Amino acid sequence: MVRKKAPKLAPPDGLPVYRVLTGPDDAELCRRVSEAVGLGFLLYGSPALTFNGQEVIVAQALIWPSAQASIARHA
Repeated sequence: MVRKKAPKLAPPDGLPVYRVLTGPDDAELCRRVSEAVGLGFLLYGSPALTFNGQEVIVAQALIWPSAQASIARHA
Protein backbone atom coordinates (compact mmCIF):
# COMPACT_ATOMS: atom_id res chain seq x y z
CA MET A 1 0.00 0.00 0.00
CA VAL A 2 1.38 3.38 -1.02
CA ARG A 3 0.70 6.26 1.34
CA LYS A 4 0.49 9.79 0.08
CA LYS A 5 2.34 12.46 2.00
CA ALA A 6 0.07 14.95 3.71
CA PRO A 7 0.24 18.31 1.92
CA LYS A 8 2.14 21.03 3.71
CA LEU A 9 -0.10 23.82 4.92
CA ALA A 10 2.49 26.51 4.31
CA PRO A 11 5.19 26.97 1.68
CA PRO A 12 8.80 26.27 2.65
CA ASP A 13 11.32 28.90 3.71
CA GLY A 14 8.67 31.44 4.69
CA LEU A 15 7.60 31.99 1.08
CA PRO A 16 4.16 33.59 0.57
CA VAL A 17 1.22 31.43 -0.55
CA TYR A 18 0.73 33.61 -3.64
CA ARG A 19 3.67 34.61 -5.81
CA VAL A 20 4.17 36.28 -9.17
CA LEU A 21 7.45 35.55 -10.90
CA THR A 22 8.47 38.06 -13.56
CA GLY A 23 11.38 38.51 -15.90
CA PRO A 24 12.59 38.30 -19.46
CA ASP A 25 11.25 35.37 -21.47
CA ASP A 26 14.36 33.23 -21.10
CA ALA A 27 15.65 29.97 -19.63
CA GLU A 28 16.28 31.58 -16.22
CA LEU A 29 12.63 32.51 -15.75
CA CYS A 30 11.61 29.02 -16.89
CA ARG A 31 13.97 27.55 -14.25
CA ARG A 32 12.51 29.80 -11.53
CA VAL A 33 8.95 28.78 -12.39
CA SER A 34 9.98 25.10 -12.60
CA GLU A 35 11.66 25.33 -9.18
CA ALA A 36 8.51 26.81 -7.64
CA VAL A 37 6.39 24.03 -9.15
CA GLY A 38 8.93 21.51 -7.85
CA LEU A 39 8.49 22.95 -4.34
CA GLY A 40 4.73 22.33 -4.60
CA PHE A 41 3.32 25.60 -5.96
CA LEU A 42 0.61 25.39 -8.62
CA LEU A 43 0.42 27.59 -11.70
CA TYR A 44 -2.36 30.13 -11.19
CA GLY A 45 -3.81 31.37 -14.45
CA SER A 46 -2.06 31.90 -17.74
CA PRO A 47 1.22 33.77 -18.07
CA ALA A 48 1.04 37.45 -19.03
CA LEU A 49 3.45 38.82 -21.61
CA THR A 50 4.41 42.33 -22.58
CA PHE A 51 7.11 43.94 -24.69
CA ASN A 52 9.19 46.70 -23.13
CA GLY A 53 10.72 47.89 -26.39
CA GLN A 54 13.71 45.58 -26.13
CA GLU A 55 12.51 42.17 -24.94
CA VAL A 56 9.44 40.17 -23.97
CA ILE A 57 8.69 40.26 -20.23
CA VAL A 58 6.67 37.42 -18.67
CA ALA A 59 4.69 37.26 -15.44
CA GLN A 60 3.46 33.93 -14.03
CA ALA A 61 1.34 33.69 -10.89
CA LEU A 62 1.71 30.69 -8.59
CA ILE A 63 -0.32 29.62 -5.58
CA TRP A 64 0.29 27.22 -2.71
CA PRO A 65 -2.30 24.38 -2.76
CA SER A 66 -3.68 25.05 0.75
CA ALA A 67 -4.67 28.58 -0.32
CA GLN A 68 -6.59 27.40 -3.37
CA ALA A 69 -9.80 26.60 -1.44
CA SER A 70 -9.73 29.99 0.26
CA ILE A 71 -9.50 31.80 -3.06
CA ALA A 72 -12.32 29.70 -4.53
CA ARG A 73 -14.61 30.64 -1.61
CA HIS A 74 -14.01 34.35 -2.22
CA ALA A 75 -14.41 34.25 -5.99
